[in-house]
Amino acid sequence: MKWLREVGWRYAVVLVVCAFALFPVLFVVSAAINPLGTLGSTGLIPEGASLKNFVDLLTGDHPFTRWFLNSVVIALISAFAGLLISVAAAYAFSRMRFRGRRVGLLSILLIQMFPQFLAIVAIFIVFTEVTELYPTFGFNKPWGLLVLYLGGALGVNTYLMKGYLDTVPKEIDESATMDGASHVQTFFRIILPLVGPVLAVTAMLSFIGTINEFLIANVFLRDTEAKTLAVGMYGMLTDKRDANFGMFAAATLLTAVPTVSLFLWLQKYIVSGLTAGAVKG
Repeated sequence: MKWLREVGWRYAVVLVVCAFALFPVLFVVSAAINPLGTLGSTGLIPEGASLKNFVDLLTGDHPFTRWFLNSVVIALISAFAGLLISVAAAYAFSRMRFRGRRVGLLSILLIQMFPQFLAIVAIFIVFTEVTELYPTFGFNKPWGLLVLYLGGALGVNTYLMKGYLDTVPKEIDESATMDGASHVQTFFRIILPLVGPVLAVTAMLSFIGTINEFLIANVFLRDTEAKTLAVGMYGMLTDKRDANFGMFAAATLLTAVPTVSLFLWLQKYIVSGLTAGAVKG
């Protein structure tokens, strides 16, 4: 009884939390292997379970592979480019003193209070002109959507990394300068390795936010071949009255593969960075 009061209840709580977290995943897996294409089944493993929905998804009328590539490419480029621009801006705000620095930081904080979708009408009008002048960066093109994503993520990423850079002692920069290093050398060779954890977290959040974004992508991408996963999968359920929920569930599982893979790859950098900082004197 003493073990149950002091330790046992913790195991019970963990089991309840795990069950609560795994139930939606198991429900989607059950729907994905249901050959009837419905969400309901008599058991966790439906009768006649097979991979038919996955085969139909990859070989059917929907260009799922194209949507998958569009989303992964846009999310990767957006995360990498946004990370590079944001960390450079954060380094300038953290280490340098210049006119307009405080106003710039407050402006970034103020702008982030309003969601980007509030400006969708103005953005739509601007990109209507851009489409006529520079079609490569207009509607139904990944580059135009990529530019829009970079502008929306720049502020919050800059503010996040600026706060982390403030925790890195400035004496490190001064020591590097005394050794003859330039600002660029100090930034790339010394500062970036020290802020690896926040870079990993920011890259992961940017990737997840971009690959799951729907509202803006739905406005800008109308061509079937140009759609991303979120927009394309939404159309799978709205284009027909006899929508196949099994294929949609299969698409959902495949969509999670890039996000889970990136998280598992960045996890070691996050953990190693935190443990290294914990023992640093």
